[in-house]
Amino acid sequence: MELWYTEKQTDSYGITAKITETYVSEQTDFQKLDMIETEEFGTMLVLDGMVMTTDKDEFVYHEMVAHPALYTHPNPKHVLVVGGGDGGVIREILKHPEVEKAVLVDIDGKVIEYSKKYLPNIASGLDDPRVEVIVNDGFMHIHDHKNAYDVIMVDSTEPVGPAVNLFTRGFYQGIYDALKEDGIFVAQTDNPWFKADLIESVNRDVKEVFPIVRVYWANVPTYPSGLWTFTLGSKKHDPLAVNESSIPEIDTKYYSPRLHKAAFALPKFVEDLVK
Repeated sequence: MELWYTEKQTDSYGITAKITETYVSEQTDFQKLDMIETEEFGTMLVLDGMVMTTDKDEFVYHEMVAHPALYTHPNPKHVLVVGGGDGGVIREILKHPEVEKAVLVDIDGKVIEYSKKYLPNIASGLDDPRVEVIVNDGFMHIHDHKNAYDVIMVDSTEPVGPAVNLFTRGFYQGIYDALKEDGIFVAQTDNPWFKADLIESVNRDVKEVFPIVRVYWANVPTYPSGLWTFTLGSKKHDPLAVNESSIPEIDTKYYSPRLHKAAFALPKFVEDLVK
């Protein structure tokens, strides 16, 4: 008998993958967590029925959360990741030698635990001496740390369950206050095919807080529609002003110096959403 996992991405559309093994299927204190082995994408982390990451395509998302902001900031010494318990964004942050400390705050310790066990290539940086892992509410951590970080990255699920508060104007204001005077923040902001209203509202809210706001995109096959957006808010530094020749070639599979500015060139229908 064949077993298939299906993510119903809208009421009338979804993606499906053949399962070869189920490692974990557990209701944590915060969400339904499944860790499964798929024939096409390798190990897959699923939270509340939504694909979070897979062995095969994880590098796209994690690289694009981390590197555009870190190569825009001239000296990112202290970096915070809210969510991201799988450790992929942390792994990418650690490729930047100027980063002295990276703090990860995830509300669900089970995501961290099972990622270390079943996604070791993604979670490889969580035990690095430059990393502090905190199991707590990222919203409250932001509130309690004013003027503390050079860069803040929000690696959250979609705005359901414990992530609802991470898509509010109040949260973006809290991020602004937690950043130093030239700080930068970036968040995943879903896809324009099914969540156009979300992209519009986030862009509007972030523009009320940050003087420089840029939206960029990447192709993540296992995320709804495959076209995924990110929103960057900055107090001083514009990612479009970065000199491409100043970006070093590092060990990546998706991000590159040539892609840095190209990712901010939006398809026309997405550009219209954020004008």
